[in-house]
Amino acid sequence: MSKIPEHLIEKINSIPTQSGIYKMLDSNGRIIYVGKSISLKNRVRSYFADNPKWAKVEKMVSFIDDIEYIVTDTHLEAVLLECFLIKKIKPMFNSQLKNDEKYVYLKIEDFNIYNPLSIVNSREDNCYGPFRRKFSLIELINSFKNIYPITKADKGYDFEYNLMPIPMDRRIFEENKESLQEIFSDDKKMILLINRLEGKMKEAAAQLQFATASVYRDMIYGLNYLKTGIYGYKTMFLKDILLKMPITNGYKLFFVSKGEILLKSVFSTLTEDDIQDFINIGKDLKSSISSNLNEKSSMDYRDILYSEIKSLPDEMVIYL
Repeated sequence: MSKIPEHLIEKINSIPTQSGIYKMLDSNGRIIYVGKSISLKNRVRSYFADNPKWAKVEKMVSFIDDIEYIVTDTHLEAVLLECFLIKKIKPMFNSQLKNDEKYVYLKIEDFNIYNPLSIVNSREDNCYGPFRRKFSLIELINSFKNIYPITKADKGYDFEYNLMPIPMDRRIFEENKESLQEIFSDDKKMILLINRLEGKMKEAAAQLQFATASVYRDMIYGLNYLKTGIYGYKTMFLKDILLKMPITNGYKLFFVSKGEILLKSVFSTLTEDDIQDFINIGKDLKSSISSNLNEKSSMDYRDILYSEIKSLPDEMVIYL
């Protein structure tokens, strides 16, 4: 760290090893980057290594004139705070989380001569999402053109791969639309389609039709992306969740309902009565959940919460 200005060396040395967020500031006091870490000191120090891994980091470091940080009790709170600050400040060197207005929806269209599926920027009838990766949706829409119509079968759905899309009259289009509505509205139906695609992929590969097999593979990848976005959070939204996390001075409890943290509190010691009282207060707060949230913005918080809950040991997560 010999090339770093003295005042930054002192600042880095004073940063604690606890979890939290850090803010990189330029000489004008502007926040140019926000990050989070389970160990603030180690993470911040890594930016000033002699050989940074990415050119972006090397460029950013040349702008850093000051570093600020906020310590949090848990990594969950650090990640959520990072998300909030990036959306609020939109630092120039942060590329993720700050452009949620660009998230899109997948829409099942009414009868038309072009395509049963489209991408729209706001929620409409027969819409699913929002999704971050517009390009992934475009690829899935384009590949599906070659397997329409998708028809119902005894054990799921059937289709054939066609080099050129087959025109659909209104009757066939409506049958295909009904299949799509079932698939995108029921995770079990989507799994049936994925299973059928996997079977078709294996058949194509066995017949040395590797180009066709790769098309099926890409469809499966795209559908799994949709499945996670549409159905991946079902458990988190159907049940209230109590998170019980050990911290330096005891425990921190979180009451989660419908993808939101409604209540959190620190306990130096924790009894069953404390837990039950906390749960009761959390349940009383459920009526305060707003139905007017910006779902594109709140999706990032939901994803963070879901990911963090999945990473926690079972003893820290209690489904109520």
